[in-house]
This record gives sequence, C-alpha cells and structure tokens, in this order.
Amino acid sequence: MAGSRAHSLQHRYSHRKGGLPRGGAGRHPTAARGPRSPAHTPADLAVQELVALSRALFGSTDEVEILRLAMDHVAAAGPYSAEAGYLNMGGDLVPSPRDGQTPAPAVSRRVRELAGRDGDVTVPGRPWGRALGLRGLEGLHGYLVVTSRSRPTAAERSLLATLVRYTTAALSIAFAHRRRREDTLELHRLREQRTALQRQLISVVAELGFERAVHAFMACVADPGGGEEAVTRALHGLTGLPALVEDRFGRLRSWTGPSRPDPYPEPDPVRQDEMLHAVARQAGPVRIRDRLITLIRPHGEILGVLALVDARDEADEHTVLALEHAAASLAPELAHLRDLAEVEVRLHRELVDDLLAGTDEASAYARSEAVGYDLHRSHYVVVVQWSNRTADDSFAQTVGRAASAVGMRSLLTRHSDHVVLVADARPHAHALYEALSRETGTRSGTIGVSAPSDSLNDIPHHYQEAERALDVRRHSRERYGTSFFDELGLYRILGPGSGRRELETFVQEWLGQLIDYDSRHQATMVETLSRYFDFGGNYDETAESLAIHRSTLRYRLQRIRDISGNDLSNVEDRLNLQVATRVWKIMLGGPG
Repeated sequence: MAGSRAHSLQHRYSHRKGGLPRGGAGRHPTAARGPRSPAHTPADLAVQELVALSRALFGSTDEVEILRLAMDHVAAAGPYSAEAGYLNMGGDLVPSPRDGQTPAPAVSRRVRELAGRDGDVTVPGRPWGRALGLRGLEGLHGYLVVTSRSRPTAAERSLLATLVRYTTAALSIAFAHRRRREDTLELHRLREQRTALQRQLISVVAELGFERAVHAFMACVADPGGGEEAVTRALHGLTGLPALVEDRFGRLRSWTGPSRPDPYPEPDPVRQDEMLHAVARQAGPVRIRDRLITLIRPHGEILGVLALVDARDEADEHTVLALEHAAASLAPELAHLRDLAEVEVRLHRELVDDLLAGTDEASAYARSEAVGYDLHRSHYVVVVQWSNRTADDSFAQTVGRAASAVGMRSLLTRHSDHVVLVADARPHAHALYEALSRETGTRSGTIGVSAPSDSLNDIPHHYQEAERALDVRRHSRERYGTSFFDELGLYRILGPGSGRRELETFVQEWLGQLIDYDSRHQATMVETLSRYFDFGGNYDETAESLAIHRSTLRYRLQRIRDISGNDLSNVEDRLNLQVATRVWKIMLGGPG
C-alpha cells in the first residue's frame, strides 16, 4: 500500500510545477488581491507573502501540492533554498522530486537517521542546512530540507518556523481529508490548531510593524486584577473603536471609548436570547447593526459578550483577529470568576439551609465570616415565589441580582417552590418586587417578609413567619406584591402552626403600651378597654360594670387612644384591639 502511494506521489509530482494555486492561470497568490501599497521593508514583504502562502496552503487538500508550495516559496522567509521534501506515506518517508530531480542519497539517508527529529544537514556549497520535521498532532507528516547561503538571523529563523508551522497545519488538514474525516475529534483539534496558527500572525505582524501596540495589549491583559477593563482598554487602543463587555444577560460590565450610552439601555431578555443564538450559529465575530460581536464561551458555555462599536463599518481583518484574540484571553478569567461564584453560591446556600433548619451559632458565625457575611446583626427572612417561574438555579440567580440591585445584603437558597433570602435589613415595601417584575417581565409574584430576628436560633421560626406572610398574600384579593408578617394583624394568629408565641406577640403589639402604662401607674386601661368591647361599646353599661362615671369612661378611652396610638373608630384597629383584649383575658391569664 505504501509503495503504491509512493509511486502515485512521484507520478503526481512529475506532472506538477509552477507557483501557488491559482484562480487565474499561473498567478502569484498576492496577484489576485489587486494593487497594493508598496512594502516599506523587506520584512513587511516577507510577512505579506507568508500571509498569501498560508491562504494557498490551507486552500489545498492535496499534500503533494502543499509540500510543493512550501518548497517553491521557502525563499519568502529568508535566504533559503529547498533542497528536498519528504512525505510520510504509511510509515515510509517518500522523497518529493523537484524540477524532475530526486534528493541526493546522502540527504535522504541523513533524514531517515534523524527519525523524526530536526537536525543539521550537510550539502556541498551550502554553509547552513537543516532538516525540519513537519510534525502534526497525529505524528510526523514529512520533512522539509532547507539550506542557506548564509547563516539566518533570528528574525529569519522565526519566519521559517512560521512557514513550517503553516505547512504542517495544511498537511494535517490534507491527511485528515484523505482519511475522509473518519476521526471527527481529530479534525476538531486540527481546526483549532489552524485557528491558533492564524492568530499567531498577529504576533508576527507585531514583531515587524505593531510590536509596541501588541506588547502593550498583552501586558494589560496579563496584569493581575486587570480583567475586563484591561481587555476593553487594550482593544480600544489597538482598534480605535469603543470596546465593551456585557454579561450574558446584556448588562454592561466594562466600556472603553467614546459614546457610551448613559444610562445604559435595560436589556430585553427575549431579544438578548435571540441575539446570543444568532451569534452562536456563526463562526467568528458577527455584525449586528453597529456592533461587531463575539461570544465569550469557554467549553461552549456562554459567559458574556465582547463587542466593538463600529458604526462606520471600518473593521478589517486585523480588527477581527484582535477581537477574537481578546475574547480568547478573557474567556479563562471569566470562567474562573464563574467557578468562584458557583462555589460561593453553594456555600451561601448550605449556610442558609442550615440556618433555616436550625444550627449551632458558633459554626454559623464562623461560616458566615468565611463567605464575607455578617450574621451578628438582626435579620429578616424573605420568601419569593413567582407564578410563571420554577424555583431553579436560573430564578435563584434572578432573585439574587434583583436583591443586589436594590441594595439588599443577603444570603440566598432555593426550596421546592420558592427562593429564600436571609437579609440584614428590612426590605423596602416595593423595591424588591418592582426589580423582580422588571427582571422576569411579569408582575405575577409574591414576597413574604418575616419580623426581625435577633437570634440565629429564631431564624427557623421567622422562616415560618415569612411563609405565613406569603400565604396570606397569595390568598388575599391583591395576591401579588409584598407582605410583612408584622403587618398582618389578626391574620398572624389565624393560620396553621400559630402558637402561644404568636399570641403573645400579637397582644404585645396591640396592647403592649397600655399594659406597660397600667404596670407603671397602677391603672386599669386594658381592663377598661376589654369591658368596653364586652358591652359592645355601650358607655352606660361599661361605666356601670366598672363602677365609674360615664365621663370618667370617656376620659379613659381618650387616654387609651393617646397611649396606644390606635383609633377606636377605625374598623381594622377596633377588630385587632378587641381580639387582643380577648386573648389577653382568656388565653394569657388576664391582668396577670
């Protein structure tokens, strides 16, 4: 098999000659590009020819032609001549004739002795010679034997190495085509190698014309703590276009350059998802209106968007390469930040779950300090439920973003049908609900908030309070919005699970000031109020039962209004006060 392929190889070479593959007859690859500006230096010309050669190499699927192109154009890299070329055919290095001549036997013998390594080659009349292995991911593809009339400089060696890498990558693709793409994973790796080699052209150009700018770019990106702002700053410096980073939800994380919108537009979730899917379907950056957009997605997961604002459509291939390189540089950092965030979220959830179930204070305080949260303050338990959203990780993240947006410092977890926050301050009556309505695009949500908890041991009880507030709200006429447990009034003691603590709290809330007044002044304000309700608000009967004058009763009722701050003419206050006096007398032992 190897022998027949070798014979076929020599036969194909005997019928091939000329320059790069052509779209028109015999044209040099750069000729198809039309007139171009004169090169400023030989190095610029070398880079341009290598660019053209790379296109030709990657445009061919014939390994014989690829090696011929490399041999015919090795002089583009410096004062080189191609002495010989070899292709690995079934484990045998088959020489590729050039101009009808086969390599010298000594050269072929030396190449086989190298056994896949690079090495010096002696050729009469040439002070410098080198056999360069064309090694791809799957092994040795062949050899390129190059000689020079003088010792190459470091820059010429670098250009030659670039030519060898391009040739190797092109041969890898050709061999993969020959195997009819049977190894899908291998082909994917080869495409990545080709992409990586093409991106290395930025470095070559930087060395020969843009060295200072690219070095500044790499220095900014590599600077510890630079992150997204360093990338947008360097990308703006390289391209002259405004550069920005958004998270996957469309919220701005960094912007460098002029014309930043203020305020930045609030993203539309539906349009954002449509945009992400449209860009993900394309290879490389995609233009959407005035932006050139690429996704930051290590391992296929979209973590954000990197974009250039190009209203005048000025972006060229160098701009595209810079954008792709910046996205590749930013991807590991965003992935690392995402991993850290996931660990932090998991630690937060485990801590909240333990607090809601009941845990020892020493352990809870130590763990809260480890995640940077202060548990020594009073806390509120907040329960969030949205009718059109399941309580999954996505909704939990939405609740966390909304809470942060309204200034809430909290720990978060999720249960079967709701998300739970332990917050260090009483939430605003409407802010969290309004923020979540904007995030979810619907107002069909309910939030329950507990009374303040001054002890970690009380958090499980306050969790029940928050659930009670949520349940009362869901079954009320206005089922969507925020309800606070300490504002439920009578409903606090009517629900399942209510016990003596709720009764005592309810009585203290409505009668506490009167009870304290009676205790300090040896008065009977609570008893007077209780008798007043017992007799249905009848002044004469109430005064008679208390053995006081009617005017004295009126005076006491006015004092009750002044001390408690409650209005007996208000239906809600009157109901709660009457229930509180009944509970005080019957269930809590009356004046004692």
